[in-house]
Amino acid sequence: MREELRVAAYAVCVRDDHMLLARWVSRDGERKWTLPGGGMDHGEDPYDTVVREAAEETGYTVEPTVLLGIDTGRRTYPRRLGTLADHQALRIVYEARVTGGDLRHETNGSTDMAAWHPLDEIPALTRVGLVDLGLRLWRERPENGHLTPPLNP
Repeated sequence: MREELRVAAYAVCVRDDHMLLARWVSRDGERKWTLPGGGMDHGEDPYDTVVREAAEETGYTVEPTVLLGIDTGRRTYPRRLGTLADHQALRIVYEARVTGGDLRHETNGSTDMAAWHPLDEIPALTRVGLVDLGLRLWRERPENGHLTPPLNP
C-alpha cells in the first residue's frame, strides 16, 4: 500500500456573522463548500500557503491572525491497477481577516465560486467536514489547538 501525506493550510474568515467559503469541485463534478485554502507547495511556509490559496480561490488578500489548530485525518482509497493508497491529510487552520482585494470566483482551479454565508445557515449547506472543523476550532479555540473529541472529516 502506498503511503501519501498532504499538508494544507486553510483560513477561517468570519465577518459580521458571515463566513467566507469557497465551493470545491470534485473530479466527478460534485460541488461542496469548503474553507479557502489548500495544499502547501514544497518549501513553502504554511502561513504563505493560506495567503496564496485564499487569494487564488476568493480574490481576497487575507492576513492570518491566529493559529486555531492542526488536524489530521486518514483514509484508504483505490489507485490505478488495483493498488491502494493510505492517505493522511494534515490540515493547518488559521483564523484570518480580509485586508484587501475583491470577491471573485476562481477560474481553472479546484473551486468555482466564493461567497460569504451567514453562520446560522452553514449547517444547511452541502459542505465538506473541514468547514465544521474550522467553525469548531474558531468557536472553541482550544489552547493546544487540538479538539477533544477530535473531528476527523
